[in-house]
Amino acid sequence: MSRCPLVLDTIHLNRQVRATYERVARAPASGFHFRTGAAYAVEQLRYDAAELAALPAACTERFSGVGNPLRIGTIPAGAVILDHACGAGMDLLLAAKAAGPQGRATGVDLTPGMRASALRAAAQAGLLDRVRLHEGTFEDLPADDASVDVVISNGVLNLAPDKPRVIGEIVRVLRPGGRLFLADVVLDRELAQAARASADLWASCIGGALTEGALVDLLTGCGLHDARITERFECFAGTDLARKFHGQLHAYGANVLASRP
Repeated sequence: MSRCPLVLDTIHLNRQVRATYERVARAPASGFHFRTGAAYAVEQLRYDAAELAALPAACTERFSGVGNPLRIGTIPAGAVILDHACGAGMDLLLAAKAAGPQGRATGVDLTPGMRASALRAAAQAGLLDRVRLHEGTFEDLPADDASVDVVISNGVLNLAPDKPRVIGEIVRVLRPGGRLFLADVVLDRELAQAARASADLWASCIGGALTEGALVDLLTGCGLHDARITERFECFAGTDLARKFHGQLHAYGANVLASRP
């Protein structure tokens, strides 16, 4: 299901998602259906502990990704990067560092609290000369056509009601030969229609998640090339969500590489 069912209350879904991530921005340790923070990123998602220790807590404490898109490939020196729904900016700052002084990293996010955290972290890290933050949605990215070398996305495609539109925007902003480093929630089987129609399940990162095959087919069908899974992560291990679906459904994180022809 690359588009949401017609019966899904997308307005309710959007409100739930915004409220959840505003709470992550305000109180990142208050408990969610997903894990947060630097220790989680290192232990479950294979981030480098020393690299995260060098970043401001303003971004690492609020990290809530499901994979590690920066393990998918190398960020070239001088690259133009767009972090698609960047949250508090942990991946954004890591990418900006990798691109070096001549690079530019733009974070796009709808949640004011997350954008404020990312901007604060960029200032504390001394990266404001190469990092920009913009309000925006993943259906309408504030970037010119064919202007980006690498798009990063971590844990947000599953929340999109219209996934082909979101991927179409990524294709639009990527330069020919540009790459998508995508991490997202995937499922081991297709969900029933009733589950797909639940805004609560969508907001929990399950209702809108795809199987690996469906995700690769979506990327390919939207015009990206050589889409493939590169790594998997047990991002929900130990959470209430994992306990809720134990033995019925396996939801996990996957890194996916694709490129624009």
